[in-house]
Amino acid sequence: MITGDKNINESGQPVSDEDFAALLNQSAQGDSVKEGEIVQGKVVAIRNDKVIVDVGFKSEGEIPIGEFGSRKPSVGDTIDVLVEDTEDDEGGIILSKEKADRLKVWDDIAAACERDEIVRGTIVSRVKGGLSVDIGVKAFLPGSQVDLRPVRNLDKMIGETFEFKVIKFNKKRGNIVLSRRVLLEKEREQLKSETLKKIKENEVVTGVVKNITEYGCFIDLGGIDGLLHITDMSWGRINHPSEMFKVGDEVKVKVLKFDPETERVSLGLKQISEDPWKYAVEKYPVATRLRGKVVSITDYGAFVELEPGIEGLVHISEMSWTKRVKHPSKLVNVGDEVEAVVLDVDTVQKRISLGMKQVETNPWVLLKEKYPIGSHIRGRIRNITDFGIFVGIEEGIDGLVHISDLSWTQRVKHPSELYKKGDEVEAVVLNIDPEAERFSLGIKQLTGDPWSRITDEYRIGQVKKGKVVKLTDFGAFVELEPGVEGLLHISEISNNRVNTPSQVVAEGQEIEVMIIDVDPQERKISLSVKALENTADSEDYKNFIADRKGAGTSLGSLLMQELESQNKDVIAEAKSKKKGKRKDEGEGEGEGEEE
Repeated sequence: MITGDKNINESGQPVSDEDFAALLNQSAQGDSVKEGEIVQGKVVAIRNDKVIVDVGFKSEGEIPIGEFGSRKPSVGDTIDVLVEDTEDDEGGIILSKEKADRLKVWDDIAAACERDEIVRGTIVSRVKGGLSVDIGVKAFLPGSQVDLRPVRNLDKMIGETFEFKVIKFNKKRGNIVLSRRVLLEKEREQLKSETLKKIKENEVVTGVVKNITEYGCFIDLGGIDGLLHITDMSWGRINHPSEMFKVGDEVKVKVLKFDPETERVSLGLKQISEDPWKYAVEKYPVATRLRGKVVSITDYGAFVELEPGIEGLVHISEMSWTKRVKHPSKLVNVGDEVEAVVLDVDTVQKRISLGMKQVETNPWVLLKEKYPIGSHIRGRIRNITDFGIFVGIEEGIDGLVHISDLSWTQRVKHPSELYKKGDEVEAVVLNIDPEAERFSLGIKQLTGDPWSRITDEYRIGQVKKGKVVKLTDFGAFVELEPGVEGLLHISEISNNRVNTPSQVVAEGQEIEVMIIDVDPQERKISLSVKALENTADSEDYKNFIADRKGAGTSLGSLLMQELESQNKDVIAEAKSKKKGKRKDEGEGEGEGEEE
């Protein structure tokens, strides 16, 4: 209590002038402390996790030590606090350090916005639509404002500290929206302006891989992107740009083309080094044996890398002398090291043809020595086709017996009529062509050609016995001896009118016929029953035969003489029909075969 006569405190004790002045000052400040204001206070004590702060009020305030965060206060520190209430239940004052700091940050941010300044903050979590950033208070960073390009994985940015621009501020609602993209765009424009001044064609520049696609990489040259196409990355083979680069890689590239108007830049990496094809002819002459790694396999062959930037193709036909390679993968795999021989070099098209089989001796060349023409071989039939049979000679080498070389006399429509797969046959070597890889065999050549004696043993006018082996619309085929057949045309079967041969003869029937024509070149014998009947019925013929028999003349000679002397008209008629018969026979055979 202070009296007018003397300075007395509440205990009734006198107070000095200095203390009295301090009490007056404290009383005045206490009157100025208001709720909701931030005031300065002094830490006077720390008791039981409570910080005792004197703000000049009639009583001191307590603040939980947790509000100070990691930076613990000390006695005597001066701090800013928020006066929440000037009188609690016990008549004391309620203070908050945490709320004071928060309000102060809002004030600082508001001031920064007015001055168009940037703020720093740390991304703390992922929220709907973007990220939460701690800039002293929680602020929102939309996903579209994180970077210049959309960021697929926002979680990887948590914990990173960046600078931001405040693009929306509302203190009443506690809403702050940030943008990092605005700052990056401004920075990029500045870099772009500088880069455009320096960039020139054929210069080597440094950039950073910004994006990777199937067709190339986009390189950030400093505010402007250039395209490094996959074809300009390496002189060698590249299946995908990711084999050489990853986002963030720093690379040196050459400016191939620059258009200032469109700001398009084409870049090249391989152009920095020399083209390896420049000396390919000197380095890989034809017939050179070398080794390389299989880097790619296609249906038609395998590509072998000889050195970075140079590959050669081993065509499927150049992989083996004897194996029937259906696909290159049956012999080689990607990554295999193979030996090959250079077959051809084309530096213009940048192609090198290689051969794997040329590393070994061509077995077809040795075959000519091993199997001379005319020699006999035995083998099993590996395959039967419409045009012949393939006989196994050696591993991977077959000989072909063409259908025309199966029999001298038989009319073979299909080889399967005589043989089946797996049969062992004997054949004669007719020809070997190493270049075409063909081995020609013959089965009919095992025996002599019966037609070489036909003209001696089968003469016009002779009478022969034979068996009907086949009937057709145009006549009947008669077997005169094994392997030798003649055609009995329908017009020569009988003197009577015949519509079909089956009216007169049947398959398997033995009949007697007269030979009316022999053509060794066409391998045809024409027969007639009608001519034989006409001659045999002649009375002069019977007397002539009886006289000649008495003289010891052979029946064949008698028949020839009789035909020449008395039956010239029959033979003449037969010969005159020869061409017509051949034509009919050819057409008839086709019809018969078709039937």
